[in-house]
Amino acid sequence: MVSGRVVQLRRYPVKSLLGERIPAADIGETGVAGDRVLALLNRTSGRVASAKQPHRWRDLLTLRATGGATDPVRITLPDGRHLSSEDPDIDTALSAAVGRPVTLVDAAPPGATLLRSHPEAVLAAGLTDEVPADESRLGSVLPGTFFDFAPIHLVTTATLDRIAGHLPPGAGTVERYRPNLVLDADTDAFAENGWVGRELRVGPDLVLAVLAPTPRCAVPTLAHGPLPRETEALRVPARLNRVEPLPGMAPQPCVGAYATVLRSGRVVDGDHVTVGP
Repeated sequence: MVSGRVVQLRRYPVKSLLGERIPAADIGETGVAGDRVLALLNRTSGRVASAKQPHRWRDLLTLRATGGATDPVRITLPDGRHLSSEDPDIDTALSAAVGRPVTLVDAAPPGATLLRSHPEAVLAAGLTDEVPADESRLGSVLPGTFFDFAPIHLVTTATLDRIAGHLPPGAGTVERYRPNLVLDADTDAFAENGWVGRELRVGPDLVLAVLAPTPRCAVPTLAHGPLPRETEALRVPARLNRVEPLPGMAPQPCVGAYATVLRSGRVVDGDHVTVGP
């Protein structure tokens, strides 16, 4: 049986914005409390704004969102200004920051979709060119939420360390791959691939079911706040861990795994983790 501990907990209160590290969290059916509770809706197209389409939305990663579990979300703009999600002029400020008309919303509209640019096309064409993209519906596991697929994304330090060994010093890995849980376990890199169908017990109460390896889009390659663009953040997983995320899908570069919540619980840094047989 694999065992380990939680070494980081992270949440991203606004979809595709930078998030925060937190010392503890309540985790339930809809994931980490305060995670992806808001998103920006493109008023022109009606789609949810996502950095997965970099030529339009890479500037989302110049904004940082914090809080949101019980209090309003705080959004920090590139110029250092702080806004509350409840500010009456929030939509005007965010539209100016991202250069497109957007509305901050707290629920996905019925049938809400986003566009995901083909990541390897982004690598070939660069950030400013429009490339082929797939349109996907949000909330396939949890309708009405802003999750692309599942409410929890987890990754091991072994996987992050293996990737970091192929990146320039200081390139950052945790921030680029945007996990909720970082686990230090007695495993090799990319062991998460083999956890599909197994249960993870985290702390005294939380039980997760691992659903699939996490396929990577172009987001890890983008600048994240002070971290510069790094195309190897996608190329390295493409070389080291190209697998089928789900049966019938083409092999894709994957980092970490998606999970859903079987039993809610509170988790703190350092909590024990076990992976079932």
